[in-house]
Amino acid sequence: MLFYKITVKIHENENIPDSKNREEYEEYASSFPAVNEQFYQKNNKQNYFFIASIKNHIAIIGAIVKDNNSIEKAIKKYLTFVSLTADVSNIEEITVRSLVFLLNMGDRNYFVSSSGGVLEDLGLIFFERHRRCDVKYTEELLTRVTDKETIIKNLRESLFEDSLLPEIERIYMGKGSGNTKSHPVHYMIKTDNPKSVSTVYHNLICALYNNKRIFNKRYCCLSFDNNTELYDNSLEAIYKTCEGGALVVQFSGIEEKTGSFARFGKKTIIEVCAMMEKYKNTVLSILCLPAESEKIKSIFTENLNNVSFVEISEDLVSGDKAKAYLKTLARRNNISVDKKLFSKLKEDTFYTESNLAAMFDDWFCEKLKTSVYPQYKDVTNVKSINLKSAPRGNAVEELNRLVGLDNAKKVITQALNFYKVQKIYADKGVRADRPAMHMVFTGNPGTAKTTVARLFAQIMKDNGILSNGDLYEVGRADIVGQFVGQTAPLVKTMFKKAKGSVLFIDEAYSLVDDRDGLYGDEAINTIVQEMENNREDTVVIFAGYPDKMEGFLNKNPGLRSRIAFNIPFDDYNEEELLEIAELTAQKAKMKFTDDAKEKMRKLFSENRKCADFGNGRFVRNMFEKAKMAQANRLVNMNYDDVTSDILSTLTASDIVIPEKVKYQPVCKIGF
Repeated sequence: MLFYKITVKIHENENIPDSKNREEYEEYASSFPAVNEQFYQKNNKQNYFFIASIKNHIAIIGAIVKDNNSIEKAIKKYLTFVSLTADVSNIEEITVRSLVFLLNMGDRNYFVSSSGGVLEDLGLIFFERHRRCDVKYTEELLTRVTDKETIIKNLRESLFEDSLLPEIERIYMGKGSGNTKSHPVHYMIKTDNPKSVSTVYHNLICALYNNKRIFNKRYCCLSFDNNTELYDNSLEAIYKTCEGGALVVQFSGIEEKTGSFARFGKKTIIEVCAMMEKYKNTVLSILCLPAESEKIKSIFTENLNNVSFVEISEDLVSGDKAKAYLKTLARRNNISVDKKLFSKLKEDTFYTESNLAAMFDDWFCEKLKTSVYPQYKDVTNVKSINLKSAPRGNAVEELNRLVGLDNAKKVITQALNFYKVQKIYADKGVRADRPAMHMVFTGNPGTAKTTVARLFAQIMKDNGILSNGDLYEVGRADIVGQFVGQTAPLVKTMFKKAKGSVLFIDEAYSLVDDRDGLYGDEAINTIVQEMENNREDTVVIFAGYPDKMEGFLNKNPGLRSRIAFNIPFDDYNEEELLEIAELTAQKAKMKFTDDAKEKMRKLFSENRKCADFGNGRFVRNMFEKAKMAQANRLVNMNYDDVTSDILSTLTASDIVIPEKVKYQPVCKIGF
């Protein structure tokens, strides 16, 4: 399809009502919708024209043309059909969005009865409702169509010469024999550099347009990632509008070296394949894939039958060619080179355009501060500040205020530093798949595993690693069904809820406690699959007793390999337990006497040797019991003797072992 905005000058002898006279103007304009429909039907539904506005004998006309016949002839035919004597002043190709704008204008001015109805009839309603779709969709116009010499010059200054220049030469060899308008080949561009990919496909589209291999100056760009989901036949609607032109389809963040695609990745690729196959003769498809994308490429190969691709990829260069490209980048930025620009180049090492662009960017930023504007040489680079800065957010401060937990604090800091380094990889043009973030927390009850998990989720959000940062705590009852076939959907639903957050599975070994193992094994297998599929934006934390967790991890060979961090939560010692008690009292605006502290220290020492000691939970229970004991003591005192200090003080007599928990000493064999 082609979309046009046409400006015409209506002859003065035409009796056009003044737009200020709304009643007469509306009556005049209201006659056009039916005439537009008649013209559309008479032309075999190939050309749809409508008037958007008429003011001072200047008419703005919108046109939707389904073939590449002369627009000049078509507009003259339309003007004759609607009985307007006018001269065409300007014809310009526009985007669908601009066309929708003109339709809405015509609707407001009564020249169109229903813009939504027109879009529905023409199969373009998606462009009015595009916000319902996850697809990142843009339209571009070749505002300046460059010639062959300019195209070749542009590409010689890129690192796509080896694969692209031969194809440019083939395009300029001519139209081919016969009158067919079908596409002999489509294109697959492989690069990790978003700047260079647009240069490549723009010059490619220019060459194809110059040689009448495509007829539209307008082309569309679609961007897909792991989380893109298609709705309402949106992909086919976009393909239809691109008939006679080109469609650029970009995939990012889908390739996974270690396993499967994310939820919608493979499904989206298969849907794209179906549309490419269906429209292969009328729409030129240009696929843009990551440099390392064998898995994506294999899915295209499996799902396409009669589609041929010319593959275009970055050249690998070293030595003088690498230096020459860095000089080209410097020339484009109007800055002189120095030895420091080439200092990071290594002999016998090959570089892609992405590598060299990142290398140049680092040098250029430093050059601006030290040579061009030396007054800023002492200003620290933001990336350096971010690299050295402590993790952001109140959750970090709250974690650091927790008593003990040295192992947990250390590993979480290591994890955050690790993700910072992954960002450096990306900034330097080095491709690195985002690693899994899944964890195991092992420790006895009351060692703050759930509290740390909640804080960790918030820390990951505050530092830009997770998008939501909520904590979803689940157990066996939440994800293991009662009947065959129930478990996998429950697990997948829970992962969908936890997207961008942390899924905390407490007492994880309970999943496989059933005797026959059927439902538990299904749960684990599905969890492993979803852990891999959602590694980009979901963290799974398994928690439980140390000995039982070891057996649980051995249940599935793929489970342990997907765990990035193992964090042990040690039991608290007497001093740490006392510190927890004091902090608990402070939050309640209370305090302990010295005698009370000494009694607690003794009780902690005795009871922490018992089986199933509750750690922090034991302290909280003791504190609650102490407040009740204090209440019993205070009600027996003379009212006038009770002061605010007495009300906020817990004494040794208030400290007792919580009765609701019975502890058995650990039996040890030997000496």
